[in-house]
Amino acid sequence: MTVLQQISPHRRRATTALLVVAAVLTLAACGGDDKEQSSLAPTATTAAATAVAGQPPAVQPTATPTVAATATPSPTATDTPVPTTTPTATATPIHPLSIEYLRQQEYPGSELVIEQTLAPGSNYDRYYASYYSEGLKQYGLLTVPRGQKPDSGWPVIIFNHGFIPPNEYRTTERYVAYVDGFARSGYIVFRPDYRGHDQSEGTPSGAYGSPDYVIDVLNATASLKQYPDADPQRIGMWGHSMGGWITLRAMVTDPDIQAGVIWGGVVGAYEDLLTGWRRGDRPAPTPDPNGSRGRWRNSLTSLFGSPESNPEFWQSLSANYFLDELSGPIQLHHTQGDESVPVEFSEILYRQGLDAGMPIELVTYPGDNHNISGNFGTAMSQSVAFFDRWLKQPLNLTNVAGATVFTGNGLANLRSGPGTSFNIVGQMQGGESLSIIGANADRTWWQVETADGPAWVADSVTLAAHFADVPIVEEAAGP
Repeated sequence: MTVLQQISPHRRRATTALLVVAAVLTLAACGGDDKEQSSLAPTATTAAATAVAGQPPAVQPTATPTVAATATPSPTATDTPVPTTTPTATATPIHPLSIEYLRQQEYPGSELVIEQTLAPGSNYDRYYASYYSEGLKQYGLLTVPRGQKPDSGWPVIIFNHGFIPPNEYRTTERYVAYVDGFARSGYIVFRPDYRGHDQSEGTPSGAYGSPDYVIDVLNATASLKQYPDADPQRIGMWGHSMGGWITLRAMVTDPDIQAGVIWGGVVGAYEDLLTGWRRGDRPAPTPDPNGSRGRWRNSLTSLFGSPESNPEFWQSLSANYFLDELSGPIQLHHTQGDESVPVEFSEILYRQGLDAGMPIELVTYPGDNHNISGNFGTAMSQSVAFFDRWLKQPLNLTNVAGATVFTGNGLANLRSGPGTSFNIVGQMQGGESLSIIGANADRTWWQVETADGPAWVADSVTLAAHFADVPIVEEAAGP
């Protein structure tokens, strides 16, 4: 298992483009054999024809006799010119796959209705629940902890599942152990179906060629904010594979999502999906032009060109170019050699997170599978701990500019040097942040500035941002 954690001060951000609405868009989801469709028709702009004014006829001379004066011809009437019609300007709509489009929509959600009580878990109750998204009745699996509810309500995790063929998906099946891991840890968990899955209304349009699934998840998030037992200020999001794509897009759209964890996520930008979606060590295959993945590629590239020829358009669609506006820290988990979604997607996102200066972690696992089954216990415990740190004590990223270290839920000891053998000289409180002024050689300890002077805090119990350029400090000789 490899753990990486680093942020740099450089930012990358694409300029939002106003672009013509695309035609039919479709894409495969996680794993590659999905059928995803969308119908996003382009808007045509027409100009009115210009009317042409009439021309006067030529004057014919009258024959002149020898003794008679020349007759004066009568004047010819000239047609009144018809004014030229000025075409009315038509606003070019924002592309519905763009991040700006998602940000301009409203997500009212609805009341979360308990449709059926299911068999309970070890320390939580389970329900089959419903809500509305764009007028469509959607269903999901809801778990609620038993016991004394916090005064502000239980923290929430929106659980975004990966691709399962919509006609095979069942709300109460799959991901049972994953949901249980979070539910047993004191979180309300809600796993929305997505439209067209099981009994949820609507057409399953897919995640990459349509905004529908992201819209459904954002309406689910809004519905959980209204749920009486939930704390609307402590909402996190977990996603696997295709659900990771949805999670990342949701987190650059809704500022109320406080933290995110993604396993085996399809988190590359659109240009990465076009050329980099390979399987294991094999090169990226050429998509079948008649398959779902080939159709969305052909549709977009025929209308807007390639990412090389039209980078502004492609960047406007990709959450990766909006990471400086992430709503909270992200933890990535991915198997090295993943046969379904390349680990390079997470590695690229991690490096982009460094450039954006946002708190981000990457954990990789050798020799495992797409579901991280062999390291499930480790990955789940790290995911729960991450949510505990940043959701049970929400992290405020507002105005974080310089190298900064944060604590989450609980305390972090400050020591006189970089190691547990050094004396404790103070503590960071839950939710506190301090400026980083240095690091040890392997960046496992941060030197921070306190009111009483420099001190050291462990990276393992904190999260750092903007620290790529902090200097290496000569380590103290002893306590």
